[in-house]
Amino acid sequence: MKISDIQKLVASYPRVPLTVDCVVFGFDENALKVLLIESDISVFEGKWTLLGDFVQDNETLDAAAHRIFRERTGMSDIYLEQVRAFSDPVRHPGGRVITMAYCSLVNIRHHTLRKLDNSLHWHTVHEVTDMAFDHQEIVQVCYTWLQRRIQEHPLGINLLPDKFSLRELQNLYEAILDVRLDRRNFRKKFFSMDFLIDTGEYEDDVPHRPGRLYKFDFDKFEKKKRKWIGIDFA
Repeated sequence: MKISDIQKLVASYPRVPLTVDCVVFGFDENALKVLLIESDISVFEGKWTLLGDFVQDNETLDAAAHRIFRERTGMSDIYLEQVRAFSDPVRHPGGRVITMAYCSLVNIRHHTLRKLDNSLHWHTVHEVTDMAFDHQEIVQVCYTWLQRRIQEHPLGINLLPDKFSLRELQNLYEAILDVRLDRRNFRKKFFSMDFLIDTGEYEDDVPHRPGRLYKFDFDKFEKKKRKWIGIDFA
């Protein structure tokens, strides 16, 4: 088949707009939060949306996700992972639009938003309601994905400071999993993995007894991750 014939064939295909929406999770004040932006579409006035945009003709989905994140927040070199496509024919008031959801984990204390246009704000996940489009569903699907993913992979560590206490680590997992975890059992399971490095330092300026500070040994994890079966907190 000639290139011209292929081009004609492709031109005959249905044209459906493709977008990317970034679900950006952060952890602050012992709460899991999501970064939202105020909608600039009149039909959704006063509602919040995810950080999204159309995929350009010369972009891959991954490239579009990173561009959108960079343009909306001013930040780069951020972890992004593709989660799922959303394709309900009536999800967009303007017609058929398919979107791909990407999930990102950001340390709020270490990554400062460099662009504050259109009212970018962090919202506690459990307090997010009545969003534009189907973004409420997308947030919930990505939250469920995150709950499963952090038990398969220690990516949740990215939400903590480089040096963290076991209290902070447990608070993080409790916030994401939305459960109360037994303190001794939690610490026993993490120490059994042998990925925590004792820095010999302690917390300061805390209202409780200062705890030891640890770092996660990502180098050791990379070497052993094929044998790692995850964490079961049940």
